[in-house]
Amino acid sequence: MPKIWKIIAAVALALSATLASAQDVVLKPFVLASTGPGDLAQKLAATEAALTKAGFTLAGSYSPYPGATVIGVTDDELRSNAAKSEHGGFGAAMRVAVTKVGDQIQVSYTNPPYLANAYRMAGDLKDTAAKLQAALGEVKEFGARGLTPAELRKYHYMFGMEYFNEPNTLASFASYEDALKAVEAGLAAGKYGVTKVYRVDVIGKKETLFGVAMKGEGDHKYMDDKYIMSEIDFKNIKSTAHLPYDILVSGNKVYALYARFRIAISFPDLSMMGANSFMNIMKAPEAIRTALALTVGGKEDAR
Repeated sequence: MPKIWKIIAAVALALSATLASAQDVVLKPFVLASTGPGDLAQKLAATEAALTKAGFTLAGSYSPYPGATVIGVTDDELRSNAAKSEHGGFGAAMRVAVTKVGDQIQVSYTNPPYLANAYRMAGDLKDTAAKLQAALGEVKEFGARGLTPAELRKYHYMFGMEYFNEPNTLASFASYEDALKAVEAGLAAGKYGVTKVYRVDVIGKKETLFGVAMKGEGDHKYMDDKYIMSEIDFKNIKSTAHLPYDILVSGNKVYALYARFRIAISFPDLSMMGANSFMNIMKAPEAIRTALALTVGGKEDAR
């Protein structure tokens, strides 16, 4: 074989191996940054300081239940990349959790490449992943057996359930500015148990992400953050960074990912039936949709 053809064959073989390797990569929803004994308040303060030093903006935080705090973080890369795809604003912030589990403090965060693919974003957010790892550390990815980028970009939990590109349209307004005013007012009032945790504005696009806390009791418990997580976040390493839920203002419309997608993308291995299963929170998707729609000025049956 002439030398040139040997070179071409070698290049083709290397390229084929690279593509196969990329297809075989699996991503998991969360990254465990660290775990160990310590004081919750001190660990939270150290985590916030490390994120700020690394160049992240702390958009807001809340404690969904005792022993857990979630911080919404963003930066210009996240906010700019979000503008490059439809509803990319859902990925304009990452979530960092500090959770007390027994005598250990777990620090974890959403895995940027996982969400970038799940939300069909233009970039893979690997730089953001490296930045979070440098700031907080990385023990391992967790939360599922793992999905390939291709699987994530077409993910739905099972037949008949929603994809990423099938969000709920909660309400429509005359303009982007009117939509923002309605969402801000509804979250400030908190009439339906939904309140603001953080707001992140996408760069170069009329799109804004809100992280929202949800609290309900009695007949309204099925939309409650604590209730839902008590049923499905049962493993030793906690997936606290699933929270908070999201509302996206894009143009003159207000959207939310339907819960059968939004919850499932954080817990893709959760069984449909049995103990600690989706069956236990069967009423949650509609309860969440209703509470979000009413909060932003939409109708109870908004789709």
